[in-house]
Amino acid sequence: MVLDLFLIGLAIALYPLPGMALVLVLSSPRGVYKGLAFITAWLACLVAVIALVLLCTGGEPPAPRSPPSLASLAATLVIGLSLVVYSEHRRRRSRRVTAASDDGEGTAGSGRSPASRMDQATGWSAAGLAVLLQPWGMVSAAAATVVKADASHAQSFLALLGFCVLATSTLLAMELYTVFAPEDAQRDLTRLRAWLSRHKDQAIVLLCLLLGLWLVGRSLYQLTG
Repeated sequence: MVLDLFLIGLAIALYPLPGMALVLVLSSPRGVYKGLAFITAWLACLVAVIALVLLCTGGEPPAPRSPPSLASLAATLVIGLSLVVYSEHRRRRSRRVTAASDDGEGTAGSGRSPASRMDQATGWSAAGLAVLLQPWGMVSAAAATVVKADASHAQSFLALLGFCVLATSTLLAMELYTVFAPEDAQRDLTRLRAWLSRHKDQAIVLLCLLLGLWLVGRSLYQLTG
């Protein structure tokens, strides 16, 4: 369980879309306050999912090869396959967009830019954005893994705490950087967002593919072992 939660938490931490959104949030008026609302809502989602799973299991892992255990493995397998399929879908869409851009078929966007829209956002809006941008496929994989947690052992609580911290680590780092070095953070995070904007599709494809293959392999091994 610990290794699975570590890999899922790492994939969530490296997922580019929430980080790109948080840069816009932090760049807006009262950005630190809105960023705190964003991170709080993000973390609350993770905690709520874990708490719900523990509530359903009673804090006791199901017996090996029992129906609940097999159902958890089957869910992990489905989630892993879904991540692999989404990775391929994203890769093909990225190639189509690139080809259209090379052919001069792209059209200019209209309306206000994301930055200008974020200027008008509130803390509640930032919190809602965090919920929407949560990589729910990966969070679902974490939920299927948390089924194995044993609430009677401190190791399980440490693993769950570590997962939440790891999955939120990049967002926390951005927030703290902005608090303690606002001018440097504004410059560096803007550059980071520009880089992520150019490479987000490749990052999403790679993260979803690798995590999906891991989940598929682990679940198949345990189902057939």
